[in-house]
Amino acid sequence: MTTFADILQSAKRNSSGRTALVCGDEHETYGELLKRAELLAGGLRGLGLKVGDRVAILVGNCHRYVEVYMGVPAAGFVVVPLNTRHAGPELHYALEDSGARVLITDRDPGALADLVEHVIRMPGDYEALLGSSEKVELGSGIDENSLAGLFYTGGTTGASKGVMLSHRNLIANAFHFLAVLPETNQDRFLVMAPLFHAAGSVQIISTALTGASQVMLAAFDPAAALDLIEKESITMTLGVPTMIAAVAEEADARPRKTDTLRVIMHGGSPIATEIVRRIHAAVPTAELTELYGATEVSPIATFLRHEEELVDDKRGRSCGQAIHGVSVSILDPNDPTRECDDLEVGEVVVRGPNVMQGYWNKPDQTASVLKDGQYWTGDLGYMDDEGFLFLVDRSKDMIVSGGENVYSTEVEEVLYQHPAVVEAAVFGVPDERWGEAVYAAVVLRDGAGDVTAEALIAHCREQIAGYKVPKAIELCGAPLPKSGPGKILKRELRAPFWAGRDTQVGG
Repeated sequence: MTTFADILQSAKRNSSGRTALVCGDEHETYGELLKRAELLAGGLRGLGLKVGDRVAILVGNCHRYVEVYMGVPAAGFVVVPLNTRHAGPELHYALEDSGARVLITDRDPGALADLVEHVIRMPGDYEALLGSSEKVELGSGIDENSLAGLFYTGGTTGASKGVMLSHRNLIANAFHFLAVLPETNQDRFLVMAPLFHAAGSVQIISTALTGASQVMLAAFDPAAALDLIEKESITMTLGVPTMIAAVAEEADARPRKTDTLRVIMHGGSPIATEIVRRIHAAVPTAELTELYGATEVSPIATFLRHEEELVDDKRGRSCGQAIHGVSVSILDPNDPTRECDDLEVGEVVVRGPNVMQGYWNKPDQTASVLKDGQYWTGDLGYMDDEGFLFLVDRSKDMIVSGGENVYSTEVEEVLYQHPAVVEAAVFGVPDERWGEAVYAAVVLRDGAGDVTAEALIAHCREQIAGYKVPKAIELCGAPLPKSGPGKILKRELRAPFWAGRDTQVGG
């Protein structure tokens, strides 16, 4: 195995003159990327940083972000990507918890400046630092088990935790990725998910390994994404399901030339079959691939290729098989030594070189999910006889109504089949008779104003058992709340219903 320094040095040897990064009118080669990483390392050492010190980055998608993401660990420091959509208190917590000595940011840091020794503003301060620094050799004092990054999670499930990922964790998973979806130096990867999130940064190492190019979308917008796909002859991209749905809507309304696109990946949360149908109709040249995992597994555990060919097959509703080099199993939460039978629901558990070292400063929470070298995901699912993984819910999102288990993803799948539905979130609300009642928040597409909640309930009743049908559906006039990476925040939707109660279900 290797370190980030080895990856950068190898990229220069093999692809020095090839374009590594495109950001607006800026183009940066792999040779330039290594040089700037060496200058960044020199600048940070000049500020007094030592091996293992943390460097936080609060920056939108751009070429300089990749320089920091790769260069900081390559120099022996630890990168701490911060969620650009987080509020002040959330950013305060991550900075304080990580003990970062430096904050690199493209915005006014405000009170955050008081939490670090040095603030480096982009682009001015950052370019000045590189311009006044001497290059230093990368990789000194670190090995593959050294900590590379602290990735703060918790957007959908509550309290934020710093996931400790080593050089080995992240690089191993990049090789896992390439074993499933090979890239060449001719590929051009559109980065449309935020780089602070695992789904946004998953391709950074793989493109460096292959000499492919990354094209930056500063902030997600479906029209801008399609414009870049056309302009830059994009071949691959990745987004969360809400992004994929938005791109499908835009492509259907205002088609672009997208025939260079060969792979569209998605991950972060389950996708409805109807969204798969819509994006395939809009971009028929692209293979659709689902990636399932978590930040804690660097982040990929399973894959499902050619999803567009499986929409009428049960396995099209799975998230595929374990990615090469990773073991995925279903274990009994009540008896962790017992592996569940085929089709039996249990907790999804992951083992491999990509499994995190633990949660920063949280030994109890680490112990609750890391057992015998395996990561217990908190996801409920089952496997068929060929190892295809089917998720039924987050353990905290399962609704128990009248003693019956209702999996929210199943109900959402039915809602998305209605042609008027753009977004749907299903969750449990308190009910005096049933304990919990099934409730849905839905956003309708423009022009569907005559569709009523009653009509959607009737639609569900035709497809699923009565106890699974939402007791009420709220038609929302604005997009559903989302985390920085684009996951729907059921916690926020659920909170008003559970306020003041001793027990609130879910995250």
